[in-house]
Amino acid sequence: MHWIHDYQLFLFDFDGLLVNTEEIHYQAYQRMCAQRGVKMDLGFENYCKIAHYSSEGLSEQLYQLYPDLKAQEPIWSVLYAEKKKAIMDLLNEGAVQLMPGVERLLLALQEANISRCVVTHSAIELIDIVRRQHRIFDTIPSWITREQYTKPKPDSECYLKAISLLAKPEDKVIGFEDTPRGLRALLGTRAKPVLICETNYPEIPSFVAANIAHYPTFAAIPDVLPLN
Repeated sequence: MHWIHDYQLFLFDFDGLLVNTEEIHYQAYQRMCAQRGVKMDLGFENYCKIAHYSSEGLSEQLYQLYPDLKAQEPIWSVLYAEKKKAIMDLLNEGAVQLMPGVERLLLALQEANISRCVVTHSAIELIDIVRRQHRIFDTIPSWITREQYTKPKPDSECYLKAISLLAKPEDKVIGFEDTPRGLRALLGTRAKPVLICETNYPEIPSFVAANIAHYPTFAAIPDVLPLN
């Protein structure tokens, strides 16, 4: 992992990038629907392509696909509260797993003593549950959660805050995201943006054409090639 030494600050999203919590969110929606007698058979990749563009898009799509769900409960906030309970149950059941290559990278950054920070829209309550289950995250000294900034991604506020707090003007910064929405937040900063995802988002060819690095997982990043 010689390339890590090219940068003085690493920025990471959390859900779907470091841990499989995007799958947990998906399972929580499935559980919420099942508890109301509705089978949610929307595939995970299609779920990602809807949920990662707008919060309203998912509610509209689920109501359209499953009219029985809307007939039972037309107020989305009620269903979303049930989904939030389902995700907390799944987290406490230990469903969260590290994404491929994450532990190796975090250990390498710790050994090299390179500054690193998680920048996430997840609440501290969720983060604390995951950190108790995966102590590798204790190697990350800085965390910016949704309580610490105002505008969600794709606004760059959260990443700009991390850079202002942790990077010197001359430092090279690199950031990792797993969705086009998150990547756009990075693009509004001086950090080098890297997309890590297996979902086939339609924007990926244009990102690659713009020389934005894209890998399916952290494990797929070459050991000896710098991300330049």
